[in-house]
Amino acid sequence: MTEEDAVPGKVPLVLLTGPSGAGRSTAIKALEDAGFETIDNLPLGLLPRLLSGQPLMRPMALSLDVRNRDFSPVAIIEALRLVDELPNVAPELLYLDCRAEVLRRRYNETRRNHPLDRQEDPKTGIKRELSLLQDIRERATVLVDTSELTPHELRHAVQSRFGPQDGQAIGITVQSFSYKRGTPQGADIVFDCRFLHNPHWKKELRSMDGGDTPVGEYVATDPGFHPFVSSFMDMLDRTLPGYVREGRNHLQIAFGCTGGKHRSVFMTEAISESLANRGWRVSIRHRELNRYAVLGARAQIAEDGE
Repeated sequence: MTEEDAVPGKVPLVLLTGPSGAGRSTAIKALEDAGFETIDNLPLGLLPRLLSGQPLMRPMALSLDVRNRDFSPVAIIEALRLVDELPNVAPELLYLDCRAEVLRRRYNETRRNHPLDRQEDPKTGIKRELSLLQDIRERATVLVDTSELTPHELRHAVQSRFGPQDGQAIGITVQSFSYKRGTPQGADIVFDCRFLHNPHWKKELRSMDGGDTPVGEYVATDPGFHPFVSSFMDMLDRTLPGYVREGRNHLQIAFGCTGGKHRSVFMTEAISESLANRGWRVSIRHRELNRYAVLGARAQIAEDGE
């Protein structure tokens, strides 16, 4: 689902990989539910035969991992070269990333052995696999960090990125985050909301979040709030049609503040509401609050009220 997807005749082909324990099983099922023909744990040696027959008639997703005896960075790079040369295919490399300490915790919780190290402690296998995949990670066209995602959130992220958009030419995700935990990976547009009034310093607002009306009303009293929203929406009004013309099918916008609880949450809600009122379908994620939502496109109201 790259820029080439807008070209008639191009069929999406997703190569899915990443470290063991990062959520490939969840992602491949999400792609299947999104309408993709899926093959899990495909031996790379069979890929040329698979793609040398009839042209693809529907989107396809192939899950590739270290359980295969012929798996290697060189084999993955050769697979990418092969699919890039296919005339009717729009290829993507979807890489599910995850921090080593999170992978180790997941293995300890499930009591499973790592495929690269059958010892009780999976630490060695995880380290080897992440090193093995480093070059592949750098070639990814879509990277999703699953360290802080539940299976439900990962499923939502994959389907938002690769699923049908109900006729909308581009999918938009707006999310809030805390700078203490770093900027979201894969974000296209990132803005810092720390210039706004901070509700944290209001005792009566501290326990609330940006979705609560008193917090929003307080943030909106900042003299910089309305000019910023107006100028930001003006920028999106000018740039979104350009993204559509260039074949982009997804745009991720992120707003950050200190704790990811007040200002960034309210800004995410405000911008998402404005986008929905302009006819865009928007997915919302509040990373630190661990919440997801979807706003459907609203019919735009003409000047006469119709």
